[in-house]
Amino acid sequence: MSEKSFDEYKLSEEIKRALSVLKYDAPTEVQSEVIPQALKNQDLVVKSQTGSGKTASFGIPICELIEWEERKPQVLILTPTRELAVQVREDITNIGRFKRIKALAVYGKEPFTKQKEELKQKTHVVVGTPGRVMDHIDRETLVLDEIKYLIIDEADEMLNMGFINDVERIISELPSNRVTMVFSATLPKDVENLCHKYMKDPINIEIASTGITTNTTEHFLIEVKEEEKIQLLKNVTVVENPDSCIIFCRTKEHVDTVYSELEAANYSCERLHGGLEQEDRFAVMDGFKTGNFRYLVATDVAARGIDIDNVTLVINYDVPMEKESYVHRTGRTGRAGNKGKALTFATPYEGKFLKAIERYIGFELTKIDGPTPQEVTAGKEAFAEKSSGRRVVRNNKTARINQDITKLHFNGGKKKKIRAVDFVGTISNIPGVSAEDIGIITIQDNLSYVDILNGKGSLVIQAMENTTVKGKKLRVSIAVK
Repeated sequence: MSEKSFDEYKLSEEIKRALSVLKYDAPTEVQSEVIPQALKNQDLVVKSQTGSGKTASFGIPICELIEWEERKPQVLILTPTRELAVQVREDITNIGRFKRIKALAVYGKEPFTKQKEELKQKTHVVVGTPGRVMDHIDRETLVLDEIKYLIIDEADEMLNMGFINDVERIISELPSNRVTMVFSATLPKDVENLCHKYMKDPINIEIASTGITTNTTEHFLIEVKEEEKIQLLKNVTVVENPDSCIIFCRTKEHVDTVYSELEAANYSCERLHGGLEQEDRFAVMDGFKTGNFRYLVATDVAARGIDIDNVTLVINYDVPMEKESYVHRTGRTGRAGNKGKALTFATPYEGKFLKAIERYIGFELTKIDGPTPQEVTAGKEAFAEKSSGRRVVRNNKTARINQDITKLHFNGGKKKKIRAVDFVGTISNIPGVSAEDIGIITIQDNLSYVDILNGKGSLVIQAMENTTVKGKKLRVSIAVK
């Protein structure tokens, strides 16, 4: 079979340029199935495992199809968790960066008024959790007249979390002539019913060739008594010495215990669970993505929305009670074609959960023994050496696409009657700068942000020291974002 390429899809230069910077070299299986159909505005039901590249499979076509000039949202993407909403918004922003696509994430536990203000700006894509999206619809802060695409991501999890009524209410408020795409790792009956009810002759796409778990990940099982788990964890991490590792626990209490033990042993680690403030959760996610620490101890809240290409090891410190959770947890490693390893610690009482997982994934986990004292001793030096260095993040897509982009902060906005067109006119008149070098513009009451592309940021800052916008002298600086 000849190697497929994104060139087959007749995408615009701006999208192709972003894909090249993001190192999307060739479409994954789900992308090559979904993109051509989505570009034809087909309703789709897509069953595809986590880590298969599905966000880009809808992100690329919607960024291509969006009309940049339209101010009102054209795409609504529903996700089950806040973390996933933020991740999807980031992916859409990266893919649409050079087309100046503006995507906004809306979710609970963040001030409603902040989101309301942002929704007054030109916004192409809104990504959100069902509850907060419903809130915005009820309060008429999210305008739905121009929604042409509805995407339901991780539909199975949406139903697990009891969002079905919210999702149905949202669908009932949307224009009927929209395109609907549903993505799910599994297709329970409820999801199928939802699709039949609200979609027009959907095309079913099932990416089944690699089974339900990625074939780039090896799956192992170590039997252990509950009281010996912590020591086993320390031994395993010394011998495996991963570049980056997520340790999954069943409860936030377990997360706190494991985190305290590792921190006391000087591990470079952080924790993530639903009991933390939302702001802290995002800070931890960002820190893990940018390589500030090597070990993340987390509940299942983190099994979705973490897209990091070099998590080399996932440890199930506790066996997950839901078989689907096993797929989502272990799907954090072996992503984007990289090799990964998943280790599950099982106590004698967890046999029935294990059997359910094995039936679900279609194979038995390979039983292995924990590391021997000799192996632990032999690994200590390399472990200490790696622990003292910072984790190298090989594939931070956002950093790559932002490399030549400078976000500028101007101290004037709507109250000074300044509009986006005023910035475009002024900046594109600077010698050496054209309208193509201007990215997303966000105008608030008393300040504005303007993205300058192609490494021209310092040129614009210099010129703006002595230039007015609409006759007004504005202070300009690099935005602290």
